[in-house]
Amino acid sequence: MRAALSAGATPWVAVATSDDDVMSVTAYDPRGRAHTLDAYTAPDRPVYVLDIDGSRALTAGLDVLNRELAGYGLHSAAPRPGTASDRRARTPAAAEGFWTTRISEVRLSDDEEPWIKGDAEIYTLVTGFGHDGKVRVDPVDMPYLDEDGTVYRPQQILVDWSHYKYDLADAVMMEEDGSTNYRDLAKAIAAVLLTITDQGAYIPLVNAVLDAVPDDWWTDDPDYVDSWYTLARDFTGTRYGARGNGWMTVEPYFVREL
Repeated sequence: MRAALSAGATPWVAVATSDDDVMSVTAYDPRGRAHTLDAYTAPDRPVYVLDIDGSRALTAGLDVLNRELAGYGLHSAAPRPGTASDRRARTPAAAEGFWTTRISEVRLSDDEEPWIKGDAEIYTLVTGFGHDGKVRVDPVDMPYLDEDGTVYRPQQILVDWSHYKYDLADAVMMEEDGSTNYRDLAKAIAAVLLTITDQGAYIPLVNAVLDAVPDDWWTDDPDYVDSWYTLARDFTGTRYGARGNGWMTVEPYFVREL
């Protein structure tokens, strides 16, 4: 659209929709006449789109989600220095710090976002068992993941292993559509995950997280992008999502204390 706008084309105006299944959008010219545009093919003519600031809304929403999850007990504390679990998480033994899994590259085939809604707002729910034996959920904002078909190299920490009892965790990637009630999302997740108890061995939690999302939310609210089962602490390489919609190249990364 930028070339046409620079050449002097008069832009139309449209309003973003929260429905990802819409096949067309309506734009209006300066005389108020309506024009129908394809929702999945960006037009050559410039179009101004009225919408909320999705990235700021997601950041604020994840803050609410974190507080609500903590209130439900889904944020167990990290181990205290000197405990057996803490020592196992530290190698070499003399080093002070903790191990993480870091994303070196990530790519999505489809970010579930029509052109009219602009850049995608992606976040990931990392789940596993905390040191108290209860399921914990750690939302991770991924504000750089704007476009599908693009390889991003964020060097972002995805999993902080000092929070987890086992050396395995799951990840569920979602796309925020701007109308999510994060208190309801936390309540729904807690209602399912708090019924899962530690059996002394790691239990994958992806299906439980997906089952917790209310059925009507799949239509026009947070979109399921992809999921990764049993991410291992010592894994290095590329993992493709279970849905086949994306891949991540990850590596262990030791964060040293100052």
